[in-house]
Amino acid sequence: MPYLLSLDEGTTSARAALYDSEARRLSLESNPFHLNYPHAGWVEVDADVVWAAQLAAARRLLDNTRVDPREILAIGITNQRETTVVWERSTGRPVGPAIVWQCRRTAPFCESLAHSSHRQFIESSTGLVIDAYFSGSKIRWLLDHTPNGQARAASGDLLFGTVDTWLIWKLTAGRVHVTDSTNASRTMLMDLASGDWSPDLLNIFNIPRAMLPSITGSSEVVGVTSPEFLGAEIPIAGIAGDQQSALFGQACFSPGLTKNTYGTGCFALMQTGAKQPVSHNRLLATRAAAPASDPRFALEGSVFTGGAAMQFLRDNLGLFGDVSLTSDIASSLEDSGGVYLVPAFTGLGAPHWDPDARGLLTGLTRATSRAQIIRAGLESIAFQSFDLFAAMQADTGQPLTELRVDGGAAANDFLMQFQADLLGCPVVRPVDIESTALGAAYLAALGIGLFEHTSQLEAFWLSEKRFEPSLHPASRDALLDGWNHAVRKARH
Repeated sequence: MPYLLSLDEGTTSARAALYDSEARRLSLESNPFHLNYPHAGWVEVDADVVWAAQLAAARRLLDNTRVDPREILAIGITNQRETTVVWERSTGRPVGPAIVWQCRRTAPFCESLAHSSHRQFIESSTGLVIDAYFSGSKIRWLLDHTPNGQARAASGDLLFGTVDTWLIWKLTAGRVHVTDSTNASRTMLMDLASGDWSPDLLNIFNIPRAMLPSITGSSEVVGVTSPEFLGAEIPIAGIAGDQQSALFGQACFSPGLTKNTYGTGCFALMQTGAKQPVSHNRLLATRAAAPASDPRFALEGSVFTGGAAMQFLRDNLGLFGDVSLTSDIASSLEDSGGVYLVPAFTGLGAPHWDPDARGLLTGLTRATSRAQIIRAGLESIAFQSFDLFAAMQADTGQPLTELRVDGGAAANDFLMQFQADLLGCPVVRPVDIESTALGAAYLAALGIGLFEHTSQLEAFWLSEKRFEPSLHPASRDALLDGWNHAVRKARH
């Protein structure tokens, strides 16, 4: 039987998933790893640890399934976006820790850039809001804090990559230095319309072109793995940033189809097809996963702290042990008792883009219970996502008729029902909520010609549960008023 291997490198874990030729997931392995927080607002990770975790997950998957690597038709890679690695071409050693997408260390640099004469050009060229979230300022910081960094990058001695590029470079033993347009569109260095690095943007950030990877489509063979890693030369035929991969895995191929991924952060994307979107509500225009010959776009909003809010309540405050219990805990209450959590631990993302906002727990009384705080944590994820979709509908003029969901927190029934209640539209959870890994497998399958068109993939998408809205509009409006009041406090 031919197989497809998906490598799904997330913010706090590296996963490997095996699919058959009809995109049915047969097995999945995961390796967690730790992020480091050396200073307030700083988030970093050891890139070698990420590589080791991803390789170990893939090897364990092959060992446990007893699949011959020669039976794997292709590999698809999907990754946490914006996380920035700079390494030495000659040794393969990173020059320092990778700067994770959540990190705010470059916020002052970005604030000065946002007040410069370059702002309009940057935002119109890239479709992005100037923010420390994206890779460009992270590269600049690493070059500034590496001895002779600028000169070494200009000579090609130092290489840059997002995590997809880093994994491909390692898997091919340094033979291939590429990224795809979905990841490149998140660097603030790529011209969104052309799909190529912009000389003007590189000049603004003073980043040498010699250190950047080539940009490919999301679905094409870019190289083969070196056999010492997985036991065979396997084509790498799919690449996409995690959220674009999830959009693809949710079969959102037609304009207007929308998904939200509930992971460490939350990421809402609406497919806009060949039309490049323009946001008037501080959402992002980005490339959607597609072959290079058929460019596609999406409108996106990002919540910095989604599922990570529940990790904070568990790990920092010790309010519960197993996150799977939180759905029943929250459902046991009529409401949160007026408690709101605004988890702005690293600022607020879209549509606020406020790096100075900080986390806030408000509405506490002597009667406040542990369960109410847990419920407020889950509700915060849905409230932040509601803000994204309100902005998205205002930008497109298109009402949301259905939301497809995925990611680990999408398994939480309370959260999904509360999201449907806030949005006033059905929330649909597919049979396979690992849409990110599935999208990478789809892209690899298309890249090697196993399928000829996305219409062949639509039949594989199946609904597991549909959550219909049931909250009275007046009750919903009261909840949203309380949320907006809490957000204003967190921002000031």
